[in-house]
Amino acid sequence: MKVFVTGASGNVGKAVTKELLSHGHQVLGLARSDSSANELKSLGAEVQRGTLADLGILKKAASECDAVAHLAFVHDLDDYAGCCAADRAAIETMGSALAAAGGNRAFVISSGTMLLAKGQIGTEDQTYDEGDPFGALRGPSESVALAFAEKGVRVSVMRLPSVFGEGGLGCLALMLAVVQSKGVVGYLDAGENRWPATHTLDVARAYRLALESGKAGSVFHPVADEGVCTREIAEVLGKKLNVPVASMSQREVLEMFGPMAIAMGADSPSSSIKTREELGWIPVQPSLLEDLRCGNCLESQTALPSWSHWPQDRAV
Repeated sequence: MKVFVTGASGNVGKAVTKELLSHGHQVLGLARSDSSANELKSLGAEVQRGTLADLGILKKAASECDAVAHLAFVHDLDDYAGCCAADRAAIETMGSALAAAGGNRAFVISSGTMLLAKGQIGTEDQTYDEGDPFGALRGPSESVALAFAEKGVRVSVMRLPSVFGEGGLGCLALMLAVVQSKGVVGYLDAGENRWPATHTLDVARAYRLALESGKAGSVFHPVADEGVCTREIAEVLGKKLNVPVASMSQREVLEMFGPMAIAMGADSPSSSIKTREELGWIPVQPSLLEDLRCGNCLESQTALPSWSHWPQDRAV
């Protein structure tokens, strides 16, 4: 199977690319820069230069492949609504190309468990929370994608938890931003809110399984740790970094993170029972706390992602 992968040089995208190639598939990876293109070539993938804004390129690439794994997303908090609109346009373009090509081609798009209602265990059968700012803006991408199930496309949605390992930090980046700014590991209030989490390599395997055998119209949760309390994460991280651990007020979190304050305080435990049953997916990599104690995910990360901090001179 030849798979067009957007976001192929990102943390999760690169792992998906490696996973597909190691199981005999071909990969055509979307690359914005020379460095990304060279990295993909070194892995053994073919390269398609372009961005998510190049709809003509996306259409052509999708039509020439057997499947599409859509992992790219522009993280611009100044225009998050515009980023989500661009995501929907890319999904519509690639989905239409797959539908026109025929043959029950696979299409896996990326979403997030954080888009579900907070304070309860989210399941694959639930829809995104329209009352949540992020859910209201990004959630419709799921609807656009799933509509292609009625057009002969074997489409599915992969809702990602906090993904760590192999150079990625997921929501840990928020805590590390507090370390850089204040010299402490911070968590919101009592730290009882829970983050679901999964190692990058386990997530990559879920994408491959969905591309190979996922049923049309499915929603998957590649979740290993259903929900880890942020206070517990902070305590392990503080011990590992040898820095104090402290609670932060909602005002402090909002001032530091702006729109991403929602993520810092999100209570989003998520179930993966249905995903495990339908895909035969079983996570085998270390849990978030195990990986933190070993220090693997910290040692492989060199810089925090731009979305993990909010410039202090900007109005909230």
